[in-house]
Amino acid sequence: MRGASAAVLGLVLLFLIGPFVVILLAGLSAGDTLVFPPQGLSLRWFAAVLESDSLWTAFVLSLWLAIGSTALALAVGIPAAYALARHRLRYGETARAVLTSPAIVPGLVVGLALLRYFVVPLDVSVLSALVLAHTALLVPYAVRVVGASLANLGVDIEEAAVTLGASRLRAFALVVMPNIRSGLLAAFILGIVTSFNQLPVSLFLTGPGVATLPVEMMVAMEYTYDPSLAALSSLLALMSVAVVFVAERTLGLSRHM
Repeated sequence: MRGASAAVLGLVLLFLIGPFVVILLAGLSAGDTLVFPPQGLSLRWFAAVLESDSLWTAFVLSLWLAIGSTALALAVGIPAAYALARHRLRYGETARAVLTSPAIVPGLVVGLALLRYFVVPLDVSVLSALVLAHTALLVPYAVRVVGASLANLGVDIEEAAVTLGASRLRAFALVVMPNIRSGLLAAFILGIVTSFNQLPVSLFLTGPGVATLPVEMMVAMEYTYDPSLAALSSLLALMSVAVVFVAERTLGLSRHM
């Protein structure tokens, strides 16, 4: 039985990690064409990615978009999570369903709907549309993670602060927020990773001169057959794994999910 379980575990790990290993080795190829197994090993395509101005521009845009959208999502999600966790709202479950709906609806549907009924009629700029769209997609994650932290925090410590004369706002700022700091940081990191890797919605909302890194990579795939995209994919995967690993080791990310 133990041998069978180990074999199944090995197959699952191979299925999950195998594609990343293939992409990593393809990015290390010394040849001029994307093939596997690689034609020798070289770091030339990793160097080419790091020297590309267009990819750096898209990377910086994606990073700032992720940070800004995550901050806005937390600004909306923290009060919403607090209201759902601490108060018995008449339509609380309906509000929870609405707040989490962007995470359930396919990204292509969300992107097309925003483009057709929001961006085009109101003539919203490309960058503003991207920020609003990514914020809407990240609000469910902020509500869920912050809500889990609030659920693990007893109300007695907050009520004690109110009993001693603090207002609800002051009690929240000085008592609740410090005690859910790990959850807030976990939500922030999760939001950045999710936004940075977002493609379907960004695909509908990008415009001339404004393209996120995933969109730039998808467009490049139509014309580029060298291992540079495999090298870039490997770098992004390693970056995401590193961020999540550090968050899990320092914040206990899984406790807030």
